[in-house]
Amino acid sequence: MRLLHTMLRVGNLQRSIDFYTQVLGMNLLRTSENPEYKYSLAFLGFGNGNPEQAEIELTYNWGTDSYEMGTAYGHIALGVPDAYAACDKIKAAGGNVTREPGPVKGGTTVIAFVTDPDGYKIELIQRKDDAGTGQGLR
Repeated sequence: MRLLHTMLRVGNLQRSIDFYTQVLGMNLLRTSENPEYKYSLAFLGFGNGNPEQAEIELTYNWGTDSYEMGTAYGHIALGVPDAYAACDKIKAAGGNVTREPGPVKGGTTVIAFVTDPDGYKIELIQRKDDAGTGQGLR
């Protein structure tokens, strides 16, 4: 077994695609429309749809422009080689950094948080072993 994707419901598909591609550096891998059931999907990820990499599925239900954030949802985590540089890049692209980079409470791992246009939290975890991926937030 392996993780395939995480689905997020979004209120504006293009706004969310722009955030994940332009601010976080993901690639738009594929989209689909389902007029009969009135929804659109966009799949994004790092790389080019390599089946070994997990993806994010953005679901837009036509006519729904917002959702209430449930208390069970936590965040998506992305590994980055330098959380400080990643946050600078995110801010320069218009993204919202909601926790500046720094050590996690009670530890030494450097983390930061950003929020997407629909309010979903994304944790950036500084991991030197993610430096060689050549994808996303460098």
